[in-house]
Amino acid sequence: MSTSTSTATKNGVVFRVLDAMDGPHSGRILRLRLQSGEAPSVRSLRGAELLAQSPDGRECRVRVTGFALFGGKPSDDRLARTGRVDVHVEELDEGGPVGLKWEVRPL
Repeated sequence: MSTSTSTATKNGVVFRVLDAMDGPHSGRILRLRLQSGEAPSVRSLRGAELLAQSPDGRECRVRVTGFALFGGKPSDDRLARTGRVDVHVEELDEGGPVGLKWEVRPL
């Protein structure tokens, strides 16, 4: 059974925002923790569009533009082991700013 990376990334993957801050030049930096699903590859997250949903139901689409290196270089092994990744995103909608406790899913 063959599954494309994008399909595998979408199946049941949900992250929770642990921390959110304005990026140094633009965008936002989100510290994400995997809530459910299988950890996607770091490569599949680069450039990916994600849907962020606030606890009160607001939604905002974001695009991953890179990775923050606070805790070291992101890798598939680290994401699978810890379930955490720090991403730099640009918000594509007016529903933000994305903040604490928001849920984030791949589109």
